[in-house]
Amino acid sequence: MRTEGPESADRSEGPAITPRLRAGRAALAVSFLLQGVAFALLVACVPEIQDRYGLDDALLPLFLAAVPVLAGVGSIAAERLARRTGARAVLRVVQPAVCATLAAVGLGDALWQLALALGAFGLLVGALDASMNMLGVGLQRRYGRSVMLGFHAAFSLGGILGAAVAGLGAHYDLGLPVLFGAAAAVIAPLALPVGALLAGPAELGDAVRAAAEAAARTVPWRPLLPLCLAMAFACIADASVSNYSVKYLTDALHSPEDVAKLSYVGYLVATLFGRAFGDRAVRRWGAVPVVRTGAALAALGFAVAAAAPDAGTGIAGFTVLGLGICAIVPQVFAAGGRLLPTDPDAAVARLNLFNYAGFLVGSPLVGALAGAGSYRWALLAPMLLVLAVLPLADRFAPAPAPAAPAPA
Repeated sequence: MRTEGPESADRSEGPAITPRLRAGRAALAVSFLLQGVAFALLVACVPEIQDRYGLDDALLPLFLAAVPVLAGVGSIAAERLARRTGARAVLRVVQPAVCATLAAVGLGDALWQLALALGAFGLLVGALDASMNMLGVGLQRRYGRSVMLGFHAAFSLGGILGAAVAGLGAHYDLGLPVLFGAAAAVIAPLALPVGALLAGPAELGDAVRAAAEAAARTVPWRPLLPLCLAMAFACIADASVSNYSVKYLTDALHSPEDVAKLSYVGYLVATLFGRAFGDRAVRRWGAVPVVRTGAALAALGFAVAAAAPDAGTGIAGFTVLGLGICAIVPQVFAAGGRLLPTDPDAAVARLNLFNYAGFLVGSPLVGALAGAGSYRWALLAPMLLVLAVLPLADRFAPAPAPAAPAPA
């Protein structure tokens, strides 16, 4: 008798894994990596952006909140475009365009210029994130096993590179025009040939055709709501780190800026490590224990960071947090694809909205609490929300395998 593992229900029948399909998987990983570089550069340079544009702490949450709002619009637009042209076509166009908006953030000197650049960045990042995760879910279905964490590990690796470059830029006082402009000049040309290797309908087969055939159907929200909440809570935690970890170390723990950026680097290194081995953990123990353990570790990381007496302890807390939070978002996308197997692209796009809802809530929440009290107390709010993922973890379980017919 054949024994089913924790992820056996995630398997689907399909053609053998061909070299072209492997190339598509590698290309998507590179796309995630390049996006990680661009995003980390932006969020790690928030203090420099404030200085360049004269953006005070009262206005900062408004500008940060505008990015996820527009990213949500971009995510839904990507879903509709993907139905017509395919997720690969969307990704190939928007990834180089994201680089142009990153460069624009570094070139302006007036608040209206920053608003336009960040607005364009938000719209394009939403479309990019949605299309990348659509392809990731399609590849996971074609592979018949957990591979989503590997793509998000590539994003974390890119984030480490981006944060490290941001730290060097701060150390050598390069300035945003040079830093963002050089990054865009490197990333955009790399994205073009990578896009040509991405998997499309010929490689993904039913994973793409099913979405096209479902275009006329209404996708239900109710089955997705527990996963939407888990996504929002995890992204509130992530937004708290990406937008405020550096400011927490500089303002509350009085750390130099180049040292403070290590808080985000440590967080990203931990997410890379966790995601590099996360697919194996999911295949061995299942998604539910991995998500539960991750939520508990993330809460512990917040507690350590909030109580930190110095920069070293704060960096350690954010590192533990990264190890805990790393698996939740990729597993939300994977669970959504399993939950709506006839229309996984729509499931990804809708779940991706709560990615940005989390960022929309997380940035103003921490900023407002820090303004009313202190950053230490502000970090406890996302800690409580990430603990709320624990009772939702059961929704990450694969559907049970169909029962074998009784012998005649």
